[in-house]
Amino acid sequence: MTAMTATQEAPTSAATVLREFEADLAVTAVSDAAEGVKTITLASPDRTALPPWSPGAHIDLVLGDDLTRQYSLCGDTSDGTTWRIGVLAAPDSRGGSVRVHELKAGDTVQVRGPRNHFPLVGAASYQFIAGGIGITPILAMIAEAEAAGASWNLLYGGRQRASMAFLDELERYGQDRVTITPQDERGHLDLADCLGTPRPGTLVYCCGPEGLLTAVEEACAAWPAGSLHIERFAPKAVSAAGDSAGTFELVLQRSGLTLRVPPDQSVFDVVSQAGVSVLGSCFEGVCGTCEQAVLDGAVDHRDSILSDEEREANEYMMICVSRCRSARLTLDL
Repeated sequence: MTAMTATQEAPTSAATVLREFEADLAVTAVSDAAEGVKTITLASPDRTALPPWSPGAHIDLVLGDDLTRQYSLCGDTSDGTTWRIGVLAAPDSRGGSVRVHELKAGDTVQVRGPRNHFPLVGAASYQFIAGGIGITPILAMIAEAEAAGASWNLLYGGRQRASMAFLDELERYGQDRVTITPQDERGHLDLADCLGTPRPGTLVYCCGPEGLLTAVEEACAAWPAGSLHIERFAPKAVSAAGDSAGTFELVLQRSGLTLRVPPDQSVFDVVSQAGVSVLGSCFEGVCGTCEQAVLDGAVDHRDSILSDEEREANEYMMICVSRCRSARLTLDL
């Protein structure tokens, strides 16, 4: 993500190394974080170190055939032996949250990651905004901002106080910086109050349901480019470019292959069918697992991850959903 210039020097967070650690981890603890929200703590069975991660990172839980889900890490980045996730039992779940809520201490689950497409960029101050279970990636960001001595505020909304996770952990920061807004008590979040006037040196980080994200995007329209950083749990509706619907040539530079991508197949499918090993997870352009480097070609970005600046740079693409607007696309594969 692109950072705006801070008005005072602040440490820059180290990005999570993109490597595909994969292992069967043990569930060491399960607890209730709120009504309908459970925290799951994971560790190696022999308690060996897990890969490091940074605020905003997520992991995959492989819960069964064709059932892989992504969950943000919400524990302590300095704890090298355990990972913690917070999972909402979603009423419209396709099976992932139901399966996670069935886990108990002593179970094992296949895990991949971590990877981070929502990193905390160094800044003088932050405005954090969370809706519901969107608080999970924000927790570690607040801890890092606090440790760095940066100024920050959190606006946190939910349907009702009982369903809002981690309120006990947020209490220690005080009400002057943490504003809790249960909808049944105080109505919707007051975005105009905290985002109405751009603040120099401040970055906005938001995670939550699509309605909140859209409202925050609109409220930040007058802020400097690169000020807003968001993470989506579901793909944003994206209009396909009119010149990217047809067949195009796909060159895999390192593999020495030239392939054709027809209108009814994704780049990911064509690459996989050619015998080239690529990783995928959500297949909706949300998780970033399938990200590949672009060497040449005009990409039609249809993901819900990259910023406008990153799309303009045209250096990476999510091959599960994005296509090509030119006759040829060359990838570093």
